[in-house]
Amino acid sequence: MRNPIDRLLGNLPKPLRVFLDWTLTIVGAIAIVLAIKAWVVNPYRIPTSSMEPTLHCARPSTGCEARFSDRVLADRVSFHFRNPHRGEIIVFKTPKRARNVCEGGSGSSVFVKRLIGLPGETVSEKSGGVIDIDGKKLNEPYIQPSRRAQDTTTGVWRVPKGEYFFMGDNRGFSCDSRDWGSVPRKNLIGPVFFTYWPPNRVSFH
Repeated sequence: MRNPIDRLLGNLPKPLRVFLDWTLTIVGAIAIVLAIKAWVVNPYRIPTSSMEPTLHCARPSTGCEARFSDRVLADRVSFHFRNPHRGEIIVFKTPKRARNVCEGGSGSSVFVKRLIGLPGETVSEKSGGVIDIDGKKLNEPYIQPSRRAQDTTTGVWRVPKGEYFFMGDNRGFSCDSRDWGSVPRKNLIGPVFFTYWPPNRVSFH
């Protein structure tokens, strides 16, 4: 059975048909990869120490523990069908105020942080880095005691309807929602589900 290219280009010389066949195959493969990246799964690099030691950034940047930055995959589909869950590590488009407060108006177009507060909740932080949600202590097994001890922030934040409150796991050294506010739902890209690089850090989340 003749393939579609042969049927479409059957009157052309064979070398030209072969060239066009390969060209269309390569272009199609690139289009599929770009479509997956845009709508299904996208890779991200961890550039700062805000999520240490859960997600590593590379030395010699301040606070980074690893030789190579972790590279992760985020699922871009899930949030079209469900709401974000507290405790998920999520990639989101950096709010304008966050860029101004954290990086002087420049830097990454996306942040990777952990979801702490849901729409309508009140998040409070007491001395010693203890987080309460609506007055009830939040259990956070992902925070190392030494990292919590370095956190001197205290305060109370009300999460607006349709927005989400994020923090980094490296609480004492994370520029997050405590500094620049909550993140609108439209900014959320998707949950991090896999670390694929470096090889010794490969894991699911």
